[in-house]
Amino acid sequence: MACDLHTHSVFSDGTYTPEQLIAAAERGGLTAVALCDHNTVKGLPVFMQAAEQARLDPVPGVELSVEYGDGELHLLALFLKEADYPAAEELLGRYQTRKEESNRRLVARLQALGYPVDYRRIRAASPQGVINRAHIAAELTRLGCTASIEAAFRDLLAPEKGIYEPPRRTDVFEAIAWIRSVGAVAVLAHPLLNLTPEGLEAFLERAVPRGLDGMETVYSTYSADEAALAAKLAARFGLLPSGGSDFHGGNKPDIQLGTGRGDLHVPDVFYLRLRELAAKRRPLSF
Repeated sequence: MACDLHTHSVFSDGTYTPEQLIAAAERGGLTAVALCDHNTVKGLPVFMQAAEQARLDPVPGVELSVEYGDGELHLLALFLKEADYPAAEELLGRYQTRKEESNRRLVARLQALGYPVDYRRIRAASPQGVINRAHIAAELTRLGCTASIEAAFRDLLAPEKGIYEPPRRTDVFEAIAWIRSVGAVAVLAHPLLNLTPEGLEAFLERAVPRGLDGMETVYSTYSADEAALAAKLAARFGLLPSGGSDFHGGNKPDIQLGTGRGDLHVPDVFYLRLRELAAKRRPLSF
């Protein structure tokens, strides 16, 4: 039995609607699937409604872009309650405003360099979504300016290239506190994409006492060694293991729902243990 605890929809930078995501997860035989759109919960009501007649469990979540030192980490808030969606949107709305400003600066800089990107077209193509660099990378690729979305990130949109200016993000420890305050489960997403093994260990020494609950130990692009290291660190720090494909549909065509690049398997027990923690949790004071 398998689950997928990290996916995206058209409400951020995926190409599947929440309904299509539920249908695809059911066809794939998954026991549970989590919708974790980037910095928005707007897709969760329709996601949960679509799952009412499905033979799987929906996990309402969100992926938060957060600040750690001079870099960026991603946190998943899993098992959000419907009553907390408005509070989540209020928190995320401030980031979305800064992100929109960052997007427009990025497009203006690309235009100044001769790339014929039109932000109005990018936004019109994703009317429900929170726009991010993936949308801009997809447009650059559609225009033939880059060979692929991955090439756009590598050659133009990485912060070190000097064109993209990241928006100010919420501090990671503040975000963990907020997730815990609403009774959700705080999971560190794909940590070895953002941190070295030594950096991850140092982060966990600070984050676990502050309420981090789990960490993705199974992920589409992890090597066997990375998965083993993540599992070892999770066990050492008493974190619940989690995992997911980070499915984006057509925006990451090499990543399939539930199976990643063909060898991903997120055991159902990961979902069951995280769900058990969420069921026991009570909102903490914040």
